[in-house]
Amino acid sequence: MHQRILLSFFIVLSLLSFSQTYEVQYTSSYNGKVIPDQNPVLVWANEKENFILNTKIREQKAEFPFEITKIEKPSNTIISYAFLKPDEIISTSDAESVAKQTFEFTNETKKILGYTCKKAITKINSNTIEIWYTHDLKINGGPSVLGQNLGFVLEIERNKNSLLSASSIKKVKKTDIDKILSSQAASTDQLGYKDMLWKSRFTTLKVFENETISFSGDSKSDNEIKRFANGTIILKKIKFPKIMEGDNIFVELKQQSNGDAYDRTGTVFFIPQDKKDSFLDGLENGVKKLPAYENGNGKQYFGVTATENYNPAVEMMRFFTAFGINKFNNLQLKDKTWQTTSPYRQDITELKPDLSEKELWIGTFIGNYDKGGHKVSLEITIHKSDQNIHKNNTVIPLFNTLNIMEMAGQDYSTMFNQDKGLQVEFTLKKDLKNTQLRYITTGHGGWENGDEFVPKTNMILLDEKMVFSFIPWRSDCGSYRLYNPASGNFGDGLSSSDLSRSNWCPGTVTNPNFISLGDLKAGKHTIQVKIPQGPTEGNSFSSWNVSGVLLGNE
Repeated sequence: MHQRILLSFFIVLSLLSFSQTYEVQYTSSYNGKVIPDQNPVLVWANEKENFILNTKIREQKAEFPFEITKIEKPSNTIISYAFLKPDEIISTSDAESVAKQTFEFTNETKKILGYTCKKAITKINSNTIEIWYTHDLKINGGPSVLGQNLGFVLEIERNKNSLLSASSIKKVKKTDIDKILSSQAASTDQLGYKDMLWKSRFTTLKVFENETISFSGDSKSDNEIKRFANGTIILKKIKFPKIMEGDNIFVELKQQSNGDAYDRTGTVFFIPQDKKDSFLDGLENGVKKLPAYENGNGKQYFGVTATENYNPAVEMMRFFTAFGINKFNNLQLKDKTWQTTSPYRQDITELKPDLSEKELWIGTFIGNYDKGGHKVSLEITIHKSDQNIHKNNTVIPLFNTLNIMEMAGQDYSTMFNQDKGLQVEFTLKKDLKNTQLRYITTGHGGWENGDEFVPKTNMILLDEKMVFSFIPWRSDCGSYRLYNPASGNFGDGLSSSDLSRSNWCPGTVTNPNFISLGDLKAGKHTIQVKIPQGPTEGNSFSSWNVSGVLLGNE
């Protein structure tokens, strides 16, 4: 009888020991200083399984998306759970990575919270990771997947500056994990899991997906996408959400040749519709419906400057197609492996005031006369951020001389052949502080003697006073040779795509210049752009595509 009671006691004791769970909390430090207002890592570990989360997740106060990691024992299988939204959970498993971890073991020891720890070292992506682990707890665990088979990891230090160290250890009878993981998770592969988790961290506005931009009389609009200028312009209405003060905005376009072998000017733009007339009127009814700019050279340039009743299209990103990327990759050269897609991505956060909570026509133009033309995909992403680099709350469109309606009769921007150049008058209703001109410029045409290949000074005048001058020039075009399979090769060993140009290269984005204009008082002002444009030579002429918006704070 006594033996049976004693045996039962040891069975119960064994079960209690097996189900014993440790709760370990970790504190983060950097360069010896505890990081303030941190969300401590939390580990629940027993002989059967470990869970890695944080205190906000336990309190059900975590912002989406967030992750919980489970390590099943003794297999050391890692189950990752990503909570993308309140009703969307995905998971993936990894049974191999813990076993593949390698360490250099040392004889160093130290005490952490009273437990004797040993040190192991590993390297990950050129980072040196020092792991302090103990066998005193009799189970394995830790605040990351690293070292799960060493013992219980109480401290991880990366590159001698970033430290995660156990700050408390206690035994608990139960955890809240069943409550947190009460919903069913959709299983996916590891790569799909990472992709879905990454994309859930920001908002994506899909604009175009594999759309054709080409020159064809057969080009037709549909219920979603409008097409103009014989198909060289595509347009779609997009509703923007509320964009918070610290958010960042990026525009990304992917392009391939669908038949056109040449480098072409491209632009992503939106159409302001806060005045009586807009660029959309010109698209729908002809370019001459737009206000004309004249500078005395006998020509009229339609729709390029702001007026009392009209704002020009605002350029989000200017890009240049490469010579025949993808379509002409069959033009082989020894030791050259051609790229298949030209990616263009740019930060446009400074345009936030004209995007937040607006419904806007977003367009893309590629100048070409090819029936196959180009294929493009376009999206805009909005990212939460603590950084607030662009603090302007005002965007005022001023000018855009890029002839987006080139294939519908809009003339090239040759107005810089007169001393007046381009001049815009605008009126501020209120004082504007910390103003900047967001200025994009590229020179074109004229073959080898034209402004595309000859450095020319751009001069910016505010109220008839010079405020900025520079020579826009790109000398890195040879870096993009592998995007240009159809580029011509010359007798001197250079390719056309190698040649330096007036602020652009085939296959690249042209960055804006942010020109400080100081504080501006309410009332009338003028902005003037002067460029010593080269003369016409036979059928060859030069032109300059410049766009500008005024940024500032009311």
